[in-house]
Amino acid sequence: MDRRLGWSVFPRLAGWLVFGAACIAQTNTPKPALVVLNKDESALAIVDPATYQVLAKVPTGPIPHEVAVSADGKIAIATNYGPQRDGTTLSVIDLAAQKEIYRVELESLKGPHGILFHSGKAYFTVEGSNAIARYDPATNRVDWTFTTSQNGTHMLVVSRDGNTIFTANIGSNTVTCLKRDPAKDVWSTTQIPVGKGPEGIDLSPDEKEVWAANSGDGTLSIIDVGSKKVTQTMDLHTKRSNRVKFTPDGKRVLISDWGSGDLVVVDAMNLREEKRMHLGSSVEGILIVPDGSRAFIAVSGDNKVAVLDLKTLAVLSTFETGKDPDGMAWAVQ
Repeated sequence: MDRRLGWSVFPRLAGWLVFGAACIAQTNTPKPALVVLNKDESALAIVDPATYQVLAKVPTGPIPHEVAVSADGKIAIATNYGPQRDGTTLSVIDLAAQKEIYRVELESLKGPHGILFHSGKAYFTVEGSNAIARYDPATNRVDWTFTTSQNGTHMLVVSRDGNTIFTANIGSNTVTCLKRDPAKDVWSTTQIPVGKGPEGIDLSPDEKEVWAANSGDGTLSIIDVGSKKVTQTMDLHTKRSNRVKFTPDGKRVLISDWGSGDLVVVDAMNLREEKRMHLGSSVEGILIVPDGSRAFIAVSGDNKVAVLDLKTLAVLSTFETGKDPDGMAWAVQ
C-alpha cells in the first residue's frame, strides 16, 4: 500500500465523510413539515412538503399506525399498534432534534391506534382494550382512560370544545358518542348503530355531522350530531374503505379504499360521488393540508405517497418515504 495514501488522502477523505454525515444529520426540520409513519420500518419520516424529500427518519416502537403533531409543531406522537394490535407504547418524537425522546409504556392498554391533539393533550384509541385514553406531554403520563364497551375502537374525532368525542368501532358495527358534562366532569355514552365494520371517521367542519366509512359493506353512514342518529346511508361500493377526511371548507370528503386501491371523492353538499381514481395498491392514510390546496394519500402497498391537487382533483406527484406508509400529520409551526 502506498503510505502517501495512508497519511494524506485518507485523512482528507475521512474529513469529507464526517462533514457530509454532519450535514445530513443537521438538516433542519422545515416549517411546515409533513410526517409519515412507515409501518414496516417502524419509523417516522420527516418530509419537506415543498420538495417531497425525506429529510430524516426516526425509529419508533413496533408497527406504528397513526401519528399526531402538537399545535406548536414541536412534538409528534406515534401510536405503536404492534404486529397484532398488541402494542403497548407511544413514541414521543422531538421534531427539531429528530429523535424519540420518550417511549411511553401503556401497560394494560393494548393496540393504540387513532390519535389527535386537543388542548395540548393527545387523545388516542386503544383498539385491543376497547377504550380511549389521554396522554399529557407536560407530565409524560396517561392521565385519563374511558371504556367504550365496544369492540375494535379504531379511530376518533373530537369537537372543538373538547366535550364530545366520536369513535368508530369496527367489531361492534357502531359509532360511540361520548358527551362530557363540563359542570360535573362526567361522561355519558350513546352507541349509534351504523354499517358493517366502521373504520374511517371524520367530523364535518361545522360540527353538524359525523361521517363513518363502513369497511365491511361498502357504505357510508352520515350521523346527525344533534340527534346522534344516522340520517343517511350512501352505498359507495367500496371494497374496504378505511379513512374519511373532510376538506376544510366542508364541500368534499375523501375516502380511501384499501381493498381496491381507489380514492373516492364525494360531493358533501349534494351527497354524490364526484370522482373515483385508482392510485395503486392498498390506499390508506389521508392528510389534507390546512389551506385545503393539497391532499397526501398513502399508497401503502406501493410504498409511496400520492399528492392530490384539490382544485383540479389531479394527482400532481408521487414520492417514497419508506416501507408501508400510512398515518400522516402536519407540523404547522
